[in-house]
Amino acid sequence: MTAPELQRIMRALSDSGLTVEAIEDGALVQHGESRVALFAEADPQGGVMVRLHLDLDLYVEEDSLADILMGMNLMNQGLDYGALILDPVDEEDPAGDTPLTFAVLGRAVLWLRDLGPDELARLREHLRRFEAEVTGAVERTLHGSGGLRA
Repeated sequence: MTAPELQRIMRALSDSGLTVEAIEDGALVQHGESRVALFAEADPQGGVMVRLHLDLDLYVEEDSLADILMGMNLMNQGLDYGALILDPVDEEDPAGDTPLTFAVLGRAVLWLRDLGPDELARLREHLRRFEAEVTGAVERTLHGSGGLRA
């Protein structure tokens, strides 16, 4: 993706009232209380592939994975605009005494036909729904009647 294309996406999001700042290879978009990382690259078959990453500040240790994976599978069945995934956290422990830890992240991928006004509006709407849907699903699970058991 060339810099002008990413700049165009950032400008469109900023013009729509979102706070956007450049990061090393993408952009950080403030949406409500959340900060969504946005990365864009040209699709070899045409258009632009946009990836969204939402760090939920939730971490799971290896011994809780079975319960967490079952819960995430159930939550993902109700998500239309993204998915919850586990991402290993790199921890420096030369002795190997620290259990492997995973971060729970929201991820979404959106293909844009071009960077015209209609497609940029679709990106803004997808970004809004992605953030609301993922954080809502996690909040309901953590604070609902059963809570998260792990």
